Amino acid sequence: MIMLGVSIAAFTGVTMKILGDQISATQVAWFRFSGMSIILAPYLIWKYGFKGLKPARPIVQIIRGLTMAGGTSFFVIGSQTVDYADAIAILYAYPFLLVIIAVLFLGERANWTVWVGIVTGFLGVLLVIRPEFNQINIGTVYIFICAIVVSIQLALNRKLGAISPPLITAFFGALCATAALSILLPNAWQPIPTEAWLYIGLLIFAGTINQVLLVYAFIYADASTLAPFTYFEIVSAVIFGYLFFDTLPSALSWIGIILITAGGLYVARALHLNNISRRTPKI
Repeated sequence: MIMLGVSIAAFTGVTMKILGDQISATQVAWFRFSGMSIILAPYLIWKYGFKGLKPARPIVQIIRGLTMAGGTSFFVIGSQTVDYADAIAILYAYPFLLVIIAVLFLGERANWTVWVGIVTGFLGVLLVIRPEFNQINIGTVYIFICAIVVSIQLALNRKLGAISPPLITAFFGALCATAALSILLPNAWQPIPTEAWLYIGLLIFAGTINQVLLVYAFIYADASTLAPFTYFEIVSAVIFGYLFFDTLPSALSWIGIILITAGGLYVARALHLNNISRRTPKI
C-alpha cells in the first residue's frame, strides 16, 4: 500500500506540473481538493452519517486544511522551473523538518544519531538545490517552502491521529482547503484548455486514491516501519520525470538524492531503535 501510494503521489505531482503550465496554481489546488471532497463525501456519509462528519479539534483541522492548500500551491508554482525528480527530492526535506518541529513543539526528544541523519539529509537537499546566490532558481525556494508546510501538516496529523478517524481528517482537510482556495479562485481563474480536463480528472482520482492508500497503510503498520518505503516516491519521480518530461537528475542531484534517502533511512531507523519518548505537547 505504501509503495503504491507514494508512486501514485509521484504521478499526481506530474499532473500538477503539467497543469501548472495551462492554468493557475490556485485552480490546480482547488480542483484537487474539491474533487477529493466530492469523491469521499458519499462513502463517509454512508459509513459515519452526517453527524459523524463533525471533526475533532476543528481549529486544528482548519489550520491543517490551510497547509494542504498552501503546500499544493507552492509545489505547483515551484515545479514549473525545477526538474521534476529534483522537485520531489527537495520536497523530501519534510521528514527532517518534521523531526525538528516534533522536538521544538511536540515535546519529543532526539539524540545525536538522529541529528546526524538530519544534517546528512539537509546536505543532500542543498546539493539538489545548488544555491548560487547571484542566480538562485526561485522555484527551488517554493518547493522548500512546500516541504516546510508539509512538515507542519504532518505534525498536525500527529495531534489528530488519535482522536479522529484518518479518512474524516483527510476529508475535512480537503474541504477546508477547498473553502480557502474558493476565496482566491475568482482572481486566479484562467480559461481552461480542452486538453487540460483529462489531467484534471487524473489529478482528482489519483490524488484521492493516493490519500486513501496512505491512510490505510498507516492503519495496518506503524510509521517507523513504513517510513523507509516512502522514499520509493523519489525513484518513481525519476522514472516519471524521464517518461513525461525527458529529464534525468544531474550528477550532483544524484548525489543529493542518495544523501537525502540515506539520511531519511538513518533517521527512521534511529527513531525506531531509540523509541523517542513523548511528553505533553506544547501546542
